Amino acid sequence: MKPFLNEDFLLDNKSAARLYHEFAADMPIIDYHNHLPPAEIAANKQYENITEIWLKGDHYKWRAMRANGIDEKYITGKGRDKTKFLKWAETVPYTMRNPLYHWTHLELQRYFNIQDLLNKKTGEAIYENSSNQLQSAQFSAQKLLTKMKVKVVCTTDDPTDSLAHHEKLSQKKWGCKMLPGFRPDKLVVIDNPVFLEKVQELSEVANRPIRDLTDFLAALENRIEFFHRLGGRVADHGLNQLYGVDFTEEEVNKIFKKRLSGQAIFAGEAILFQSCILYHLAKMYHAKKWVMQFHLGPLRNNNQRLMNQVGADVGCDSIGDFPQAQGLSRFFNRLDVEEKLTKTIIYNLNPRDNALFATMVGNYNDGKIVGKIQWGSGWWFLDQKDGMEDQMNVLSNMGLISRFVGMLTDSRSLLSFPRHEYFRRILCNLIGKDIENGELPNDIEWLGQMVKDICYNNAKEYFDF
Repeated sequence: MKPFLNEDFLLDNKSAARLYHEFAADMPIIDYHNHLPPAEIAANKQYENITEIWLKGDHYKWRAMRANGIDEKYITGKGRDKTKFLKWAETVPYTMRNPLYHWTHLELQRYFNIQDLLNKKTGEAIYENSSNQLQSAQFSAQKLLTKMKVKVVCTTDDPTDSLAHHEKLSQKKWGCKMLPGFRPDKLVVIDNPVFLEKVQELSEVANRPIRDLTDFLAALENRIEFFHRLGGRVADHGLNQLYGVDFTEEEVNKIFKKRLSGQAIFAGEAILFQSCILYHLAKMYHAKKWVMQFHLGPLRNNNQRLMNQVGADVGCDSIGDFPQAQGLSRFFNRLDVEEKLTKTIIYNLNPRDNALFATMVGNYNDGKIVGKIQWGSGWWFLDQKDGMEDQMNVLSNMGLISRFVGMLTDSRSLLSFPRHEYFRRILCNLIGKDIENGELPNDIEWLGQMVKDICYNNAKEYFDF
């Protein structure tokens, strides 16, 4: 019986262990999509305690705590930080077989060298130990990133953001780059309650009036240019689905003016508007040689009670069952015909869509850019052992896993980077099993290089940061 979380954790044979320890373990990290706080990284924040850096904003943990009967006061409410941590400690033993159990203990080990299991009995000692360590300069925001060999972090930023924190940090050499990621969802979904507010903000930061569709697109292009000057090379869109329906500029302009006047928008009009705006944004990304990303499929904010009490994005989202194939095909095909399709990564939340996404990306590679259209790593509810294995197995069967750009955290926590280790161990175990079973040759140098490429080199070439 293996010890829990030993050096060969998730590695079932000698080939897997060799691939991980000799080829994967020491590779740097490019985290090309996350929700880390730019202000805290730029300020090189020192955290007061582990609750502040580990529990605040982590809706994965919040969701588990609610399921364990923890009162909201100790999750998102006004409970004391130490008490919140102790409530999480109580919950951890009940997360066994959930990835949270692995992530929790990997993070305690890798950052704090804490080997004890977190539970009700150990919670107070672990709180004091970790919180004391956080007072050291070696545990500042920037040091935490460089400790994990992170070379690039791409944050998620609204088009109207000043990017002042990115600009400040761009003047400093600290072993890592923090680059902005363009996330215009609130300006793409026209029936969003905050749409008009965001249009006004966009008008102000672009320093131009927005009276019609032409003005709106020009303002968006202005912000893309601004992001580009500060190192932005990625855009991301979090949507239920893509539509890609046919539209005319005239009809979309009428819809836009209708919304500006305060009138309600019908579902069909919202679809036309999204199709138009994403088409124009995609061409702007292509002109800048950006990477375009689409995270598709969540059904968000299902619990109206918690939405009213706490707000959006607090752990009340689930997998949606939206149709994806036709919209993806129409959207990509139109851009491809015009030779305006930029490098693109698509992520599905519904596991039923795995083969759909894996085969869709293969339709639009053009033989000019290696792995131009990518199917992204297991995302959100699929960001766990089974989900990662399924994604990599389907990708292997239907595409070229050797050209895969690998893992990203999609996290709000600076302590989340052992998730890259988790992914790398799972990757090495998959390949190691094939070697041991005689399904792959025992060419450890070639397969080791493939592992290194998936862990880091492919992303480095693909994003060209």
